[in-house]
Amino acid sequence: MKKITIINGPNLNLLGKREPGIYGSEGFESYLEKLKQSHPDLVFEYFQSNIEGELIDAIQKSGFSGDGIILNPGGYTHTSVAIGDAIASINAPVIEVHISNVHAREDFRKISHVSAKAKGTICGLGLEGYALAAQYLKGL
Repeated sequence: MKKITIINGPNLNLLGKREPGIYGSEGFESYLEKLKQSHPDLVFEYFQSNIEGELIDAIQKSGFSGDGIILNPGGYTHTSVAIGDAIASINAPVIEVHISNVHAREDFRKISHVSAKAKGTICGLGLEGYALAAQYLKGL
């Protein structure tokens, strides 16, 4: 079975509580259980941190031992060259996921230091973006 690591960045630990009009009312742990049930042929690992260096460590660890990464770098998308560099340094494909449509929000959110290094980007489809990323990685 393929091992997929989901890595969520800052403030995504507050899903279900944080700005539900933008991010929805479901917590990620609840969604993750549904994702596991809908993809019993995949092994999911999950990591969340509000700390940039911990996210980089998780990308590096999973990027050499797993079959793919689903990454929502949160606000670090727009500021972290180091996360982009970490993605460029690993073997596993990375799918960048954003719950909201970052292109329909503030101008600073239209800049990504991750997109050019990722295999693909899914944004604006809510939590369902994670399922689409998993489906894609399963087919590789």
